[in-house]
Amino acid sequence: MRTIELNKRQEHILQIVKENGPITGEHIAERLNLTRATLRPDLAILTMAGYLDARPRVGYFYTGKTGTQLLTENLQKILVRDYQSIPVVVHENVSVYDAICTMFLEDVGTLFVVDKASLLVGVLSRKDLLRASIGKQELTALPVHIIMTRMPNITMCNKEDLLIDVAKKLIEKQIDALPVVRETDDGFEVVGRVTKSNITKAFVALANGQ
Repeated sequence: MRTIELNKRQEHILQIVKENGPITGEHIAERLNLTRATLRPDLAILTMAGYLDARPRVGYFYTGKTGTQLLTENLQKILVRDYQSIPVVVHENVSVYDAICTMFLEDVGTLFVVDKASLLVGVLSRKDLLRASIGKQELTALPVHIIMTRMPNITMCNKEDLLIDVAKKLIEKQIDALPVVRETDDGFEVVGRVTKSNITKAFVALANGQ
């Protein structure tokens, strides 16, 4: 749940619970001269947002967590599998020209290179393809395995990793995307991708309380 901006009544409820908790919903309502039904949505919001907790036959109590702490907790719950997208792969023997066409047609910034067994062997970025294009080489005859980033220099992740950890890797490595892989006996199979756009979507969804 997102870190919300509280209205005056919700802030008053928090103050009452801080000073008197644990306290029942009925007693909170009495202090505000309101009905329990009127307060129910506010209490639900404060509980779901993590500001309050509730125990049966005990009442509401303040968790003591700040908005920043609550946001951090929620970030630690988002997994790669929740936001990964479909990977775009090319074979290691395709030409740089074909790879450029694929990147353009698929509207992606990173291509993942696989071998005959469909296992990950390399990564192609926009910079890799641009660098090859600037030279005098014949792009239709130059295979991508000549210019790609190879194993073991590929940063990867799996679907159970935390999305915030992937975000840190993207920043640290100054790259745009990571392959989501599944380890096999022979190597790594590409099953997804995580890009800066995926992470942006996750943060926007978090801000919208989704």
